[in-house]
Amino acid sequence: MSYQESFINYLKYEKRYSPHTVVAYKNDLDQFVDFTTIVVGEFHVKEVSLDTVRGWLLHLMEQGLTPRSIHRKVTTVKSFYNYLMREEIVDSNPARNVTLPKVRKKLPNFVDEQSLNHLLDDGNIFDDDFTGIRNKLIIALFYGTGIRLAELIGLKEQDINQKEKLIRVLGKRQKERIIPYPVEINNLLNNYVRARDELLGYKPVNLLVTEKGKKVYEKLIYRVVKSSLSKVTLLEKKSPHVLRHTYATHLLNKGADLNAVKELLGHSNLAATQVYTHTTFEKLRDSYKQAHPRGDKNN
Repeated sequence: MSYQESFINYLKYEKRYSPHTVVAYKNDLDQFVDFTTIVVGEFHVKEVSLDTVRGWLLHLMEQGLTPRSIHRKVTTVKSFYNYLMREEIVDSNPARNVTLPKVRKKLPNFVDEQSLNHLLDDGNIFDDDFTGIRNKLIIALFYGTGIRLAELIGLKEQDINQKEKLIRVLGKRQKERIIPYPVEINNLLNNYVRARDELLGYKPVNLLVTEKGKKVYEKLIYRVVKSSLSKVTLLEKKSPHVLRHTYATHLLNKGADLNAVKELLGHSNLAATQVYTHTTFEKLRDSYKQAHPRGDKNN
């Protein structure tokens, strides 16, 4: 087994990263190995230097990759060498001191409150058949709980406590968290379960399934979200993560505590949650400009 394969297994079985994340790490590492092989002639973990990593970084920049993508790829190499150091295969990390291009902070996209309310409250947007009932529940769960795509797909019926209006999810690295949800989700859930069980004639293992009883999958969820949001917003990006951004932004706009939102989202550190405060600040600044007599003069 190569060092690369050993590292990927470490990410899978010890770090318990999601399959999507593991694939991203593998692709980035394979690209680095391929580049090094072309430049040097053969890839040896002990012979990779800071100059090698710098050369790869320059190569990525010449290909037109964004600073964010470059950061991610170099982080993969850093993580790989941290793992090799832990295993005492190498003595140092050649990617540790590499200077990276500056990443411009990108504010998260989110849907405004009125549009989301229209999507969920207008009785004519979703059909009354199994697919329409399921799709509405998917949107309501994303917006009502802020859960991730993988967390939604993995839901079981027993993960939802309708009496207490709580949902249990397994997040990144199998970390469990409990999230409260709006009471109207109970009605949507009951309608969905009734329609699902009547259609299939049995109770499937997973909560959310296709018309054939199979567990829902990423592409299906993306299609549902994109199609649904297209009816109420002109946002260019329409994805499950936009609904997660929307959940967090709306909570903070309504005065929720930042630490509480961090726990609800399952973030490991506060910095990941603080990005939403920038959006909230922009809203406050716009309100000030509109309301204060001298607001326009205080840009």
